[in-house]
Amino acid sequence: MGFNIEKIRRDFPILQKSIKGKPIIYFDNACQSLRPKQVIDKILQYYNEFPACGERSHHKLGKQVDSAVIESRKTLRKFFNARSDKEVVFTKNTTEALNLVINGLGLKQGDAVISSDKEHNSNLLPLQFLTKKGVDYKQFEFGNIDDFQEKLSKETKLVSVVHVSNMDGTVNPVKEIIKIAHDNGSLVLIDGAQSAPHKEIDFKKLDCDFFAASGHKMLGPSGTGILLAKEKLLENLNPLIVGGSTVVETTYTSYEFEELPHRFEAGLQNYAGIMGFGEAARYLSKIGLKNIEKHEHNLNRIATEALKDKVDILGPAEAEKRSGIFSFNIKKMSPHDIAIILDHSSNIMMRSGAHCDHSWFNAHNMKGSARASFYLYNTEEEINAFIEEINKIKKHLS
Repeated sequence: MGFNIEKIRRDFPILQKSIKGKPIIYFDNACQSLRPKQVIDKILQYYNEFPACGERSHHKLGKQVDSAVIESRKTLRKFFNARSDKEVVFTKNTTEALNLVINGLGLKQGDAVISSDKEHNSNLLPLQFLTKKGVDYKQFEFGNIDDFQEKLSKETKLVSVVHVSNMDGTVNPVKEIIKIAHDNGSLVLIDGAQSAPHKEIDFKKLDCDFFAASGHKMLGPSGTGILLAKEKLLENLNPLIVGGSTVVETTYTSYEFEELPHRFEAGLQNYAGIMGFGEAARYLSKIGLKNIEKHEHNLNRIATEALKDKVDILGPAEAEKRSGIFSFNIKKMSPHDIAIILDHSSNIMMRSGAHCDHSWFNAHNMKGSARASFYLYNTEEEINAFIEEINKIKKHLS
């Protein structure tokens, strides 16, 4: 497909609409992306053509569901370059995938876990809960390898870290972290919610043990996520939820688990969502993640150059070190007021607050930030409109 911004935008029905005569400028992509018609059509295909149970019913519609799920699993395995379909577990989001690993390893008193100090609550909280079992939990300064090595110990069983911060777009040196952790005998879980939609992820080459991501941040449907895990580790991981589809057989006193990855996918699944997730991966592959990343860096560079002396930007000064996220504050204004004004004045839709990173903001005595996050369908014209509105706010304050 290549990178043709006009063609890309035509694929997104919501971008053809306006509100009160003004176009929608959607800068809340770090929370949830928009969906192209190809993904929407794939979701509707399930409900229109074979809205039945998968992986249990032997009738024609059920078999069609089975085939569609298998196809999506293969597509996502190729997208992330996992070793086999057995390494691809469908979840409802990154949060579930992180909880599955953190709670499934059977960590106990005397064990230790480590994360960075910029973790989303979906990683922070499950790790904090382990301390109730006597597990030691330490945080290292995001991006600081020396501090990471200092916190690492022979008791460290799991290193669970974010790849790209959802707060400011900074990138953790995960390759170094993985190597050091493995040399220490520790497992590594990567929160890839903000990296998978924007960077090429090669699960095999990255060599982490577990990688979690969300479909809804990468053009896929709500309620879709993925856990990539090395097969040998999945074999010994305890399921978070058990029930229908997770077992081959049960008696009143025993059970036999299903083969991988099905033992981790309890109950009827979000079949339409899984199909849409696979279609989203195909769409992104056609455009190319490197093209998308380059485009986002350019948008961030334009915003940064125009506003660096007018707002307080979170993270490094260099735009290319903040992925597609422009997180900022304006003196004498709350982040929520900034977001509300932009929404009301020009349909610029963005996030404000702590972005589920309360611990970091509290540690730095901050209330949060306004966050504009860009994706493949955003344009330079939209960035210029954003710059113009921020300048209006600054002029009003002065």
